Formats: sequence, structure tokens, C-alpha cells
Amino acid sequence: MKQYAISELARQFSLSRSTLLYYERIGLLRPARRSPAGYRAYTETERRQLGRICRLHRTGLTLEDLRPILAANRRPGVRLLQQRLQQVGEQIRGLQEKQRLLGGLLKQAATGTLPPAVDKAMWVELLRAAGLDDPALRRWHAAFERRAPAAHHAFLLSLGIPEAEAGQIRAAAAEHTTPPPSPAR
Repeated sequence: MKQYAISELARQFSLSRSTLLYYERIGLLRPARRSPAGYRAYTETERRQLGRICRLHRTGLTLEDLRPILAANRRPGVRLLQQRLQQVGEQIRGLQEKQRLLGGLLKQAATGTLPPAVDKAMWVELLRAAGLDDPALRRWHAAFERRAPAAHHAFLLSLGIPEAEAGQIRAAAAEHTTPPPSPAR
């Protein structure tokens, strides 16, 4: 049966020897045996276990998340994987936002123009966070258009919305405009 020294096993997975010692200390990976001189010897079983640890850890699962999976020698639960997938999606969205902001800063540097402090995406995100769904957003635009059409137009342009799109939003808002309720007397 093939046996691996700690340095050999670490090298196969591009890990440091100290990482394997840490995994041993926290109980994730133990050597199959020790020589009389105290050298660690790992078998193919531990090699496969380390491969599994590395695969799961690359998904972003923490070592603490791995402990119950490895202890029970089972597959990670669907719920755990779904949670991790959701976290990765949130990280991707965050990175896309950073990418968009960096692109805007580069555009600003190239053209010498200032980007809007709050853009359309951020404004919509804020309104959605406040609980507004699509019908509520339409009512919001309709109320703004009814009360202050010029200010509504200027506001849309301040978000970096092109003139043509601002016109479309205002036209749609005008279609949804209903007269304000008459004050109670």
C-alpha cells in the first residue's frame, strides 16, 4: 500500500506542511500511522480525504462547515450548498457593482465629467429596499410627474438616465396619473 510523507502529500495539493499539521490539530485529517521516529504516514484513504477537504474548501465553505460533513463521512447537505451558492451570488453582484463603479470612474477620468452621485440602479435598489414593487414604482413616478413635471424630468436626468429614456418614463407615468383625491371638507 502506497504511503505518503507529510511534505509529499502537501506538495500534491499545493499546500504547506503547516496546513496539514493544522488540519491534524483541528481533527480534519489525521495520518494513518506514525513511524517509531514520529514521522507521519498517510495512505490513499487520507489522500482522498485531503482531496475532498480541498474541493469543499475551494467552494468557500469554512473549515468549521467541513467538520460535520467530514466527521459523518457524508455529502454536504443541499441546504448548506444552496446557502453557499446564494452567498457566492451576492458576492458576484457586489463585484459587478464595483466593476460598474470602476468603469464609471474610468469614464470620468477620460472625459473629465462627474458621474451622478446616485444613479438609476442605486435609486431603484433603494426604492426596492424600501419595499416598493413595480406597481408602487409606477405610482411613485406618476405622483412625481403630476406634482412637479419639470423636477421629475430633472431628477431622472440627474440619475444619468438618457433623455429618451427619461421621456419614456415620464410618458408612462403620465398614463398612470390619476387626479389627486379632493381634500376632505
